[in-house]
Amino acid sequence: MAEKMNVESFNLDHTKVKAPYVRLVGVTEGANGDKVYKYDIRFKQPNKEHMKMDGLHSIEHLMAENIRNHMDNVLDIGPMGCQTGFYLAIINNDSYDEVLDTLEKTLNDVIEADEVPACNEVQCGWAANHSLEGAKEIAREMLGHRNEWHEVF
Repeated sequence: MAEKMNVESFNLDHTKVKAPYVRLVGVTEGANGDKVYKYDIRFKQPNKEHMKMDGLHSIEHLMAENIRNHMDNVLDIGPMGCQTGFYLAIINNDSYDEVLDTLEKTLNDVIEADEVPACNEVQCGWAANHSLEGAKEIAREMLGHRNEWHEVF
């Protein structure tokens, strides 16, 4: 058995999961009782496939901007370095079903988008590396497996 690591995902056997899925990683309670819920939103099967960087970058911008239209308590949504998914952090909302519904609405926003928000050198650190069509393709593929998002293994 491998030594337990500090990072939750490093303790996850990536050969056993079945992407795509949405998994509650953990809950952290603050000093004042607020709770942060962290989710692993896995788009691609680890070590078998990954999102192309330009599409991933664009879907990141689109999801970060649009998810807040559907859920008020989003702290952050950010990509995994392995390019297989995103982490979502929300505060004081333990409704897994609401997270799934919010993700579905957000991905539909991606498909309907006419442009990538903040896709310029003033607002983005790598503005030349975007693909709206790549983002839409990733969103369509994820939505095509909506009924499987709760199945992690």
